[in-house]
Amino acid sequence: MSNSLSLKNNNLLKIVYVILDGIGDLPHKSIDNLTPLEASNTPNLDYLAKNGIMGQVITVGKGIAPQSDIAVFNMLGYNFKNAPYVGRGVVESIGCGIDFKDGDLALRGNFATVDENQQILDRRAGRFITNEEAQSLCKTLNSEISLKDSDASVVVMPTIAHRVTIRFRHNKIKLSNQITNTDPAYDKVNGMGIAKTDIPEMKVLKSVPQDDDISSKISSDIVNDFTNQVYLLSEDHPVNKARKERKLNPMNCILARDAGNAIPNYDPIQEKYNMKVACIVDMPVEIGISKILGMEPIEAGRINDYITKAKVTAKEIENYNLIYVHIKGPDEFGHDGDALGKKENIEKIDKDFFGTLLKELKDSNVVIVVSGDHSTPCVKKSHSDDPVPLLVSGKSIKTNDDDDNNNNNNDNDHNNNYNPQRFTESFAKTGLIGTINGFEVLTQTINILKRTNNLLK
Repeated sequence: MSNSLSLKNNNLLKIVYVILDGIGDLPHKSIDNLTPLEASNTPNLDYLAKNGIMGQVITVGKGIAPQSDIAVFNMLGYNFKNAPYVGRGVVESIGCGIDFKDGDLALRGNFATVDENQQILDRRAGRFITNEEAQSLCKTLNSEISLKDSDASVVVMPTIAHRVTIRFRHNKIKLSNQITNTDPAYDKVNGMGIAKTDIPEMKVLKSVPQDDDISSKISSDIVNDFTNQVYLLSEDHPVNKARKERKLNPMNCILARDAGNAIPNYDPIQEKYNMKVACIVDMPVEIGISKILGMEPIEAGRINDYITKAKVTAKEIENYNLIYVHIKGPDEFGHDGDALGKKENIEKIDKDFFGTLLKELKDSNVVIVVSGDHSTPCVKKSHSDDPVPLLVSGKSIKTNDDDDNNNNNNDNDHNNNYNPQRFTESFAKTGLIGTINGFEVLTQTINILKRTNNLLK
C-alpha cells in the first residue's frame, strides 16, 4: 500500500480511532485455549468486522514489547526509530501538570510492596490504592525527603491508583536521562521503555549511569538516595499501618523508570494530517501525549464509563475530522493474568461503547478504526511484542481483495472474496491490510478512504 497520496483533502474525512489498551493476547487454558477476544461475545465489533477490512500491527518494532507511551505515539504516526525520544517520565509529567523544564529529570513511578531485603512482593501494591492514601503518603515524602545532594530537590505527584510521577531538579547542573531504571520489569533503550520478559529476580535495582558524564553519575545517585528514603519514610507510615490492618499490601516503595530531561518538540498532529483532531483520554500518559501533539481534549466521563464516552464521541465527531479514543480495561486484566476477567471486560466494552456508538452515530460516512497500543497476554502478565489486530470499518470500505486495498508487502494468502467475520487476532492475521507498522496506521487508513471515496478527484 503506497503512502504517496496527498493529504490535502483530509478535511472531508470523519474517523473515530479507538485504541483498546493491551487488547492483544495469546490462547489461555482458562478460556478453552482461546484468546480473550476469541472467547468473547462481541456482536458489535463483529458487525464492524463484517463491514470492514482487517490487518495486524507491529506497534513499535519487531522484538520490542513496548510501554503504552511509545506505542501510542507510534499508533498516532510518530516514529522514533531514528530520532530521540523524551521518555515516559516527561510525558506523564506534562500529562499531570507537574512543573517541568529542560534539565529537570522526570520518571514514571509505581507504588510497590517490598520486603526488608528489597525483594518485590507486588509491583502495584495490590492495585487498590485510594486517592486519599496516595495523597497522604506523597505529602509526607515531599515534606520529609532530604536528599544528600543539597542542591537537589524532588517532587512526587500521585496520579491514578499505584501510579506516580517523580521530578528531580538540581540548582547547579542539568540532570541526565542516561541512567537505568530501578524497576526490574522494564528496560530503557534509546529513551523507550521496553517490558522485560526474562527477569531473573524481582528485586529493586540500583540506578546506574549509562555513560561517563558526571551528570549521569549525580542523577543516578539522586535516584538511589530517593529510593532508599521512600522505604524508610513509608514502611511505618499511618497509611501503611492502616493498610496492613486491612490485610492490604503496603505502599512502601516507589519503582522508577523511563527517565527524561527535556521538553519534547514534535510536529502538531493537526498539521501532520491536515485534519481537525480531538481526543478522549483519561490517563496521565495519554493526556501528556495529547498535549504534546496538540490534540483538543474532550471530557467524556470516568475511565470506565464506556457509554458516556461513546455518546460524546458520536456527538463530537460532527465537529472534527478525527477523534482518538483511548479505552482502558483490557490491559489491567492482562497484567493480572486474568483471562476470564479480560474476556468479560471486552464484552462490556463491546456492549457499552461500540453498541452505543453504532446507535448514536448520525453520520453514516464516519469510519471506525479499532486497534490496540500493544498486546498484554495473560499468560505473560506483561506487555509483549505480539502484533495487535487492526480494523477499518465503514460503509465505503471495500471488503474484497482488490488492487486499491491490497498491501503489496503482505505475504498472507487471501481469498478473493475475503471478508473478516470477527475482530480477533486470527482474523487480523489473514486480513487484507496485511502486517504494518504502528506509525503507518493512520496514513494507510486515510489513503484507503480517499481511494474508496474518490476524494482525490
